[in-house]
Amino acid sequence: MNKLLAEFFGTFWLVFAGCGSAVLAANFPDAANNSLGIGLLGVSLAFGLTVLTMAYAVGHISGGHFNPAVTLGLVAGGRFQAKDAAGYIAAQVIGGIVAGAVLYFIASGKGGWVPGGFASNGYGDLSPGKYGLASAFVMEVVMTAIFLFVIMGATHKDAAPGFAPIAIGLCLTLIHLVSIPVTNTSVNPARSLGVALFADTAALSQVWLFWVAPIIGGVLGALAYNVVKCERCAKK
Repeated sequence: MNKLLAEFFGTFWLVFAGCGSAVLAANFPDAANNSLGIGLLGVSLAFGLTVLTMAYAVGHISGGHFNPAVTLGLVAGGRFQAKDAAGYIAAQVIGGIVAGAVLYFIASGKGGWVPGGFASNGYGDLSPGKYGLASAFVMEVVMTAIFLFVIMGATHKDAAPGFAPIAIGLCLTLIHLVSIPVTNTSVNPARSLGVALFADTAALSQVWLFWVAPIIGGVLGALAYNVVKCERCAKK
């Protein structure tokens, strides 16, 4: 139960602070006068910091997945037991939805506020840069694969101890810097679903892509790392 609670709170923080930075602080006071807004760079950094901080806070309890694609990628990579995956994913999804609900409540306290896209992910008309389905799919697969590759390497027993959260957090920041214009960056099905439920767009009808592509990418990234590392090869 402690592990599931850790995953719940970690995913809650990722969605609340990451998406909250986009909803509340990206354009401030407003889009027309963005003198204090944090913009794309700030939102990217916020997502990276959520993972970095929670990885240090609860990573020693649950492993600090906070993401169904990470959990399933680690299963494929032999770092996590398949029998525990369903509980982790359920905790992550619930954490993301609760975070979306709390963020919606806070944001709606501003007079005249409308949810709009509500930091949701999308392709076509719902893509920030109007990128199509194929571009969005490939971007999410590639970025999640790289994310898992870094996670597998940074958490390996041969890696420098204590630095994994920094590497993983910076990797997620870079992922956002590259892919926000294409999909608004998911690489995390729980993050996508948690805000799509409250968006005033068709984001929920597109959320399937942000489950399928990150999971495929996560599995590929973990398998690719095992090929590169190849413990048995090193012993020959």
